[in-house]
Amino acid sequence: MLDHFVYGDVNRISPEAPIPVVRIQHEKSMLGGAGNVVRNLSSLGAQAVLLTVVGADRAAESIAQELKSLPNCLLHSVVDHDRKTSVKTRYISGSQQLLRVDVESTHSVNDDILNRLLQEFERLVPDCDVVILSDYAKGVLGDDRAGRFVAAARKAGKPVFVDPKGRSFSRYQGASLVKPNLLELREATKLDVGTAEGVEAAAQSVIMNNHIGAVLVTRGALGMMLVRPGQAAVSLPAVAREIFDVSGAGDTVAATFAAGVAIGMPMEIAMRVANVAAGIVVAKVGTATTSQEEILKELEIGDSLTVGSRVVALEEAVQRVRLWRRLNLKVGLVRCSFETIDSAAITFLQQAREQCDRLIVVTDGKQTQPLLLASMVYVDLVVSGAYSNEAIVAELKPDYSVV
Repeated sequence: MLDHFVYGDVNRISPEAPIPVVRIQHEKSMLGGAGNVVRNLSSLGAQAVLLTVVGADRAAESIAQELKSLPNCLLHSVVDHDRKTSVKTRYISGSQQLLRVDVESTHSVNDDILNRLLQEFERLVPDCDVVILSDYAKGVLGDDRAGRFVAAARKAGKPVFVDPKGRSFSRYQGASLVKPNLLELREATKLDVGTAEGVEAAAQSVIMNNHIGAVLVTRGALGMMLVRPGQAAVSLPAVAREIFDVSGAGDTVAATFAAGVAIGMPMEIAMRVANVAAGIVVAKVGTATTSQEEILKELEIGDSLTVGSRVVALEEAVQRVRLWRRLNLKVGLVRCSFETIDSAAITFLQQAREQCDRLIVVTDGKQTQPLLLASMVYVDLVVSGAYSNEAIVAELKPDYSVV
């Protein structure tokens, strides 16, 4: 779909009705819907293939032009002459959205269009790392159609992440993950999601009843929750910031999470990155995207604020080091076996920190408490566990080390 924005000033109320009069200053259009997922993927540096249905109209031409301007993006569109390309027009004054006007068709695509889509999908999916089904209830993925795409992706051995719509998730059976918001989760399960316990129970019911691998629930101001069978739920609070516009934030989460998993991130870490990305885009007006650099800076700031976030397992330390290297930071590594944190220990850590931009301390947790080490100004990360020196160095590849 195409997102069209009309910006203007409001200085008076109409004499014809109690509504504001907008004096238009400028307009712009950008990709929306599944196209906005692609915009986010492109902004993150991922390669994306968009398979979609459009009408035979000027909006479809605009979408094609917008996609051509994106790096590493390929468009495969099927034209349906019986439908209109979805266009959402938002009227905005300052940072406030005043009105939205939609022009679209929502009837189901016919069998010929569906079969052409499936044929293209089966041809394209082997070269992809992950599939995102972005369901906007516009007639492409309704009824049993989504299940046919899920089955084709699973046959090709690809994970499938679904951004769902509708009152039932049964058509997504077999998906690797679905990403509902609270309203979508409540409508699909008919369960109370007013508490964290209720959200987890509703998500588990989705998993059990639909053979879905995991559920990532976006909870607005309450953050996110990742629920998987047989594991404790993982929750993250929302990134605190002033919210200007939530348009497209769900697309940002879907794109960022999928891109993270596609490059090997564990789901918990991909969720954390997606949570930060969502916090960035809601502070921007309009259907916004974010970049790797913005996310990395936010992660770096967040990690430096809390002591608890600095004590990690080796797997997460590897991810954190990758972040630091993207910021061109020199990484140091030392092993700590102090009985107590005395002046000699402090001097040692201070001198080590002077040799690098970020210092990682490895401890088995028996001599020195990890949280005590993490609270020190010279320490940026603590890896606690019974790791050999060889394993630590091989995984983290420090620029400077004393082990």
